[in-house]
Amino acid sequence: MNIVLLGSSGSIGLQTLDVVRRHKIKIEGLAVRSDVKMLEYQAREFKPRFVCVYDESCYMDLKTRLADMRVEVLCGKAGLCKLASVDCDMVVNAVVGMAGLEPTIAAIESGNKLALANKETLAAGGELVMKRAEEKNVKIVPIDSEHSAIFQCLSGNNKNSFTKIILTASGGAFYGYSKDMLKTVTKEQALHNPNWNMGGKVTVDSATLMNKGLEFIEAMRLFGAKPEQIEVVVHRQSIVHSAVEFADGSIIAQMGVPDMRVPIGYALTEPLRFESGAKRLSLTETGNLTFEEPDEETFICLPAAKKAAVAGNNACAVLNAANEAAVAAFLEDKLEFYRISELVNDALENVSANKSVSLQTIFEDSAAAIEYVKGKLK
Repeated sequence: MNIVLLGSSGSIGLQTLDVVRRHKIKIEGLAVRSDVKMLEYQAREFKPRFVCVYDESCYMDLKTRLADMRVEVLCGKAGLCKLASVDCDMVVNAVVGMAGLEPTIAAIESGNKLALANKETLAAGGELVMKRAEEKNVKIVPIDSEHSAIFQCLSGNNKNSFTKIILTASGGAFYGYSKDMLKTVTKEQALHNPNWNMGGKVTVDSATLMNKGLEFIEAMRLFGAKPEQIEVVVHRQSIVHSAVEFADGSIIAQMGVPDMRVPIGYALTEPLRFESGAKRLSLTETGNLTFEEPDEETFICLPAAKKAAVAGNNACAVLNAANEAAVAAFLEDKLEFYRISELVNDALENVSANKSVSLQTIFEDSAAAIEYVKGKLK
């Protein structure tokens, strides 16, 4: 098997490479945003045919570092899309943010099977992506632990026979906090997830529950579910990664210790399963498993995402872009934590979304949402 890995320096990318080492999977291409030192190290280990750095200002540095190797060096958005189009068995898209949308489309247009960890792709452009994937007969396999769980629960079942998707959430770093308590939290606190080791943006999204909102939209797109067919439940232990209820009342859940190598490995090898390196789950040692409704009055990003999902059109693109801009500002110490959700809700109310869904309008509405958020930071 040979794959292209987009986003090889991030949390998902590094864990994907761990799976690759275990199963001797061939790497055809690697891409990072700007970490050329990491990419050089990876290129020398895996010897891909192509490498790409998204930040064009890093191109010459990367080319110089790899001058002694037989590897084609690409850069920018065009390079990322070319890499996604390389003939391979699978493209793994672990890019964070809207930068992952066009490479996703490029992979689909090339007929490449896609393992998707870039939730913004389906949150902002899911309608477009899924339609094109169906037209090109391209299979999309989710890497997110929740969507992988749903994918596994649906395996072997008629996909039209489910009545409900139960999407589990860890509750994030600020589970149990009130609105007033959120006004005093720090960046260091927000970047601590109780169960999962993730990148900065995703960890902050987990703390605001926007991560679950984006996954709500993603589940709609991936599995053809209606908004009313998806239930979000807080499950602090992160042992049940999600579940599916079927027409006969049966509920099938996927369980395991929190380790992203399991869904990554399954995405690469499904329907087969191989050793993942993850710790085995002991039910007797685990103890009690708890489930409860999320606090949508305090964590208002989740109901905002549900509202965007019901609205359709490009409302989800506005929601996603406003969140990206607000989280970036928070990570740069330009915005308080509690204002992330306020700005996302304000953008959803005030930025007019196109009714026509296309790559162009998705980017236009995303840009408008980003400018709205930036305008509120001044």
